[in-house]
Amino acid sequence: NLALGLGSALGDRQLIQQALRTGSVGLVLALAISLLLGLGLPIEPDSPELMQRTVVGPDAIALALASGAAAALSLTTGLSSVLVGVMVAVALLPPTATVGLMLGAGEEVLAGRAALLLAINVVSVNLAAKLVFLLRGIKPRTGSERRLARQSMRTYLLVWAVTLAVLAASISLI
Repeated sequence: NLALGLGSALGDRQLIQQALRTGSVGLVLALAISLLLGLGLPIEPDSPELMQRTVVGPDAIALALASGAAAALSLTTGLSSVLVGVMVAVALLPPTATVGLMLGAGEEVLAGRAALLLAINVVSVNLAAKLVFLLRGIKPRTGSERRLARQSMRTYLLVWAVTLAVLAASISLI
C-alpha cells in the first residue's frame, strides 16, 4: 500500500504495478488461508474478536487513515519500520482474516460487513499515505517525471477520495 502511494507520488508506473500485484497476492493469500481455516475448524462467528471486525463506522475510517499516515510518516522520516507492521496488523489483516473465517463458517452477511471494513481500510490507508507523501514533498527530480507524477497524483487522490466517499455512504446500508 505504501509502495502504491510512493509510486504515484514519483510517477513510477513500474512501482505502481508491482505494488498492485504484491498487495493483491497478499490479500488473496490471507483470504484463502483464513477461508480454509473457516472451512476446517469450528468457528464461533459471534465471538467478540470476530464481531469487532464486522462493525463498520466513522471510527474505522479514522483508524485506517491514522494507520496509513503513521506508516507513511515512518517511511518519510526514517522512523522505525515497526509502524508499517502496526498498520498491517491494525487495518488490513484482521478484517481480511474475518472475511475468510466468516465465509468458511457460512456467515455471508458478516463476511460482507468485514469485506466492507477491509475495503474502507485499504482505501483509507492508501489515501492517507498519498496525502502524507504529498505534504512531505515527495516527488521526482526531473521535469518530465514531475509532470507525470502530478497527473498520477491527481488521479490517485481523486480515485481514492471518491471510492472512500462511496464506501462511507454504504455504511448506512448495512
